[in-house]
Amino acid sequence: MARFRLSRLAQADLEHVLAASAERWGSDRRRRYAAILAAAMRKVSADPKGPATRTRAELASGLRSFHIQHVRAGDSGAKVIRPVHILYFRAVAPDLIEIVRVLHERMDPHRHLDEVSEDQD
Repeated sequence: MARFRLSRLAQADLEHVLAASAERWGSDRRRRYAAILAAAMRKVSADPKGPATRTRAELASGLRSFHIQHVRAGDSGAKVIRPVHILYFRAVAPDLIEIVRVLHERMDPHRHLDEVSEDQD
């Protein structure tokens, strides 16, 4: 199984998503959403070209996406009824996936992925 890492932009995205989740829905739902996000990251690192992923070459070379609605955490306490975020990721080595952004499904990825090629740390 490949490993994954988060770009600086993805880290900021996650901080924002989880803070907004806690503010709007409370700490229990924030914890459940964090579990779904973590499960999604593990899933794409295990199978980056899996059937639920999409090639996103129109956005950037080698980029793929995965809507987190396609994963469910094994813990029934982590159930989220309607996950609304999409992971954008790329392979950076044979055994390493980089999550470059975590965007709400209503966000236009063209507007938020311009920085991807510049964020190489």
